[in-house]
Amino acid sequence: MRVVLQRVSSANVTIGGRVAGQIGRGLLILQGIEAADTAADGEWLAQKITRLRIFPDEAAQMNRSVADIGGEILLISQFTLHASTAKGSRPSFNAAARPEHARPLYEQFIVQLGNALGRPVQTGEFGKMMQVTLVNDGPVTLIIDSKIRD
Repeated sequence: MRVVLQRVSSANVTIGGRVAGQIGRGLLILQGIEAADTAADGEWLAQKITRLRIFPDEAAQMNRSVADIGGEILLISQFTLHASTAKGSRPSFNAAARPEHARPLYEQFIVQLGNALGRPVQTGEFGKMMQVTLVNDGPVTLIIDSKIRD
């Protein structure tokens, strides 16, 4: 499981002209799921993400987590995070999990993140075309892969 997370001042996701999810200060998370991923990958990521100290403290040092600041999370599914661009000019998405495998893991990750954060998270909709708007704070953007834990 791979995520791109961005520290944001605000973010929202729109689907078909309606706002499906929106947050103030917190994290926008784009999540890609591959065929080898399991619920254990999601649990590890949920714990890692909610404890990452990437928000400033009183001395402007990154010493606070999203949980510490009472921040929010907006989670968006994004299979393109597992694209391969090694050959040719058209990306291959063969490493991305099929929807029947990815959807249950995405839905479970919503619960895992909410449990780790201590409150529900906002989401887009799995498999839908979405427009995501964000104000990246910092900017701070990180990529975390559950298969790379060292």
